[in-house]
Amino acid sequence: MSNFKRLNTKIYKKSGPTVTPDSIYWKKLKPPVLVKEFGPIDYIDFSPVEPYYFAVTCSVRVQIYNPITKVVAKNLSRFREAAYGAVFKSDGRLLLTGSEEKNVKLFDVSTKSLLRLFKGHTAAVHRVNFLPGQLQIASYSDDKTVKVWDIPTEKNLITYEEHTDYIRAGVVNPTVENTFISGGYDGQIKMFDIRTEKPIFSVSHGSPVEALLFVPTGGAFLSAGGTDIKIWDPLMGGKLRGSISQHHKTITCLRMATDNKRLLSGSLDRHVKVYDINTYEVVHTMDYSNAILSLDISKNDDTLTVGLVDGLVCVSRREEDIQEKPVQKKKRASYRYTSYINFYDADLVVEPEIKEKEAKYDKSLRKFMFSKALDQTLIPYVANKTPEVAVTLMQELMRRKVLEKAFAGRTPKSILSILKFIHKNIVNYRFTRVLIDAFNVFLNVYENSLDEMPANVCTILIEINKLLAEELNLLNQLAELQGSMSMLLAAATSASDVDVLKDKSTLSLVPSENARKNFVVNIS
Repeated sequence: MSNFKRLNTKIYKKSGPTVTPDSIYWKKLKPPVLVKEFGPIDYIDFSPVEPYYFAVTCSVRVQIYNPITKVVAKNLSRFREAAYGAVFKSDGRLLLTGSEEKNVKLFDVSTKSLLRLFKGHTAAVHRVNFLPGQLQIASYSDDKTVKVWDIPTEKNLITYEEHTDYIRAGVVNPTVENTFISGGYDGQIKMFDIRTEKPIFSVSHGSPVEALLFVPTGGAFLSAGGTDIKIWDPLMGGKLRGSISQHHKTITCLRMATDNKRLLSGSLDRHVKVYDINTYEVVHTMDYSNAILSLDISKNDDTLTVGLVDGLVCVSRREEDIQEKPVQKKKRASYRYTSYINFYDADLVVEPEIKEKEAKYDKSLRKFMFSKALDQTLIPYVANKTPEVAVTLMQELMRRKVLEKAFAGRTPKSILSILKFIHKNIVNYRFTRVLIDAFNVFLNVYENSLDEMPANVCTILIEINKLLAEELNLLNQLAELQGSMSMLLAAATSASDVDVLKDKSTLSLVPSENARKNFVVNIS
């Protein structure tokens, strides 16, 4: 006679979060150290050279922090009004910022002196960039223009007036000299070449553009606006390659990480999501205490810095891997000094057999006492703590075609316990299919005697009927919503289907005449 096979209740247990190499990797970041600033954190940028200081643009100053000590190393405060979008040059020696003062400022990081002051915009400048391989910069302003400047002479080389609303995003092409893209609140993304006076191409994101990011190879760029991240192919004239919708509020910032193999996005929904750059699927999510306005990550993912709307800067450092000391092998004793005695164990230790305790419902099931087994799983303590046990037993009884016998001949009290269990768990997605089948079996058994049931049994039957009707209505609404979203995404997709250069050596710059005149006194 074969051994009795116990009831397998693990098939309905709640599934925990899947442990992946990415989740392990990103959870090595320590809990963030919180640094309080005065006002929303507009922009964060890491220096590309060691020791990888990061610049935090907030209010009327730019603070340069040490990522290890989390204290301010440099303080650039020569602003009368708010500063915006401070970025480092590729050698880490210069820092470029926009401001509410309608001009662009260039600082020497080591001396904190103002080297250049670029005047010409008629509204606030929110984003600025150094052009790779050139002694030129690009600025993006709320006056709906993009300007290219010459650093040595402070002259405006070219102005583009192609946008119809504020321009709050811009990025340069890391592999092609002279080209960059801009994104505005008019929803338009335009690529420019400074050798021409007109944009190379223009595409529509569909909502105000908050952030732009080039893939390091230059073969694609990403735009963030609303709740969508879109992938574009600049080599095909801005053809849409895909769309990501993982946030439920506006996406404010994009960054590359893990040697350009991962993409980070921050949003007003307080989440930072990590994507695989090959599949654009979410591999990890991090939560923060408030809406996220900016983020950046250092080289080798050592430090992740996130700026919040309430003025907090969250600095997370990666835990250092502790290398285990190699175990020293014991030296073998020399036979010259070892006695010739054999130390062999003569006894054979037999480990005691550990028998698992059989559950009460398994004992009843083995003895074909089906009603008793069902009653033992519907005890309030068992049914509330482990409802999967009762559901698994009902499924087993249906497989054996004896659930009708287990339901039949019951007292009103036991019938009420069965119906209460079904009412409580029938909308749980893990148990819905089994409990609907079990409820149908129950109705088949008692369909001729429902009129004789007590009032409390009839009441809970009516409640189950209402609950199933509400669930069916909700499923219909979700199906309609899914169909509408599929049509919108298909329409959007069909409508849109219509190598790294090294930077030149920095000139030894001295403060210009305009920079000397821009004198600001700070009273601490």
